[in-house]
Amino acid sequence: MRGPVRLVLASASPARLSVLRGAGVEPIVRVSGVDEDALARALGPSASPETVVTELARAKAAAVAETFADSTDDLVVVGCDSMLSIGGELHGKPHSVEVARERWQSMAGNSGALLTGHAVLRVTDGVVVAQAAAHSSTVVHFATPSSVDLEAYLASGEPLLVAGAFTLDGLGGWFVDRIEGDPSSVIGIGLPLMRTLVNRVGTTLAELWSPTPP
Repeated sequence: MRGPVRLVLASASPARLSVLRGAGVEPIVRVSGVDEDALARALGPSASPETVVTELARAKAAAVAETFADSTDDLVVVGCDSMLSIGGELHGKPHSVEVARERWQSMAGNSGALLTGHAVLRVTDGVVVAQAAAHSSTVVHFATPSSVDLEAYLASGEPLLVAGAFTLDGLGGWFVDRIEGDPSSVIGIGLPLMRTLVNRVGTTLAELWSPTPP
C-alpha cells in the first residue's frame, strides 16, 4: 500500500520552509545545487524576467526530482526562484555588502516587482508523471531608510543572500511601506499559486497537509 503524498522543497530557504510549515505542510528539504547565475546567463539577455525565474525554478525542481529516481514514494517536488525587477533590471541575491548597498540606492523610495517562479513536479516511483510551472508578481513599495538604519541592516547580513536585498518577514520588513499582491510570494513561495499548481499535477492540499495542521 502506497504511503501519503509528501512534498519535497527544493530549497535551503528557511523562509520558504516557514511558510509551508505555517500552512500545515512538513516538507522533505533537499537542496538542488543548481548554479542560478550560470543558468540565468545561459538563458540569454533576451529572456524575459518572468521566463528567468520560472526556468530557474523548473531547473531546481528537476535536479531534486532526479535524486528520487530510486524512490517508491509518491512525491510533489517544488522548486522556486525569486528576483526583484526594478528600474528595468533584474536583481537576485547581492552576496556582498557593497552590492546590497548599491541595490538599496535604487530601491529606496521606489517600487519594484518581486517575481517568484514556481515549478511543481509529481514524482511517482521515481518517475516524473506530471509537472506545472508559473510565476507570481507582487509590487513592493520601499521606504527610504536612514543611513544609520541601512548600514545596520547591511551589517546584519540578512539582505546579502535574499532576492532583491530585502525580506518582508525579517528585518527588511521595516523598510517596506506596502505591497500589492501576495505576501507569501514575496517571502519566497506563493500559497495561492502553489494551490493551483498542486491541483494541476493531480493532488490536493488535503493530501499534503500534516496529520494535525496548525
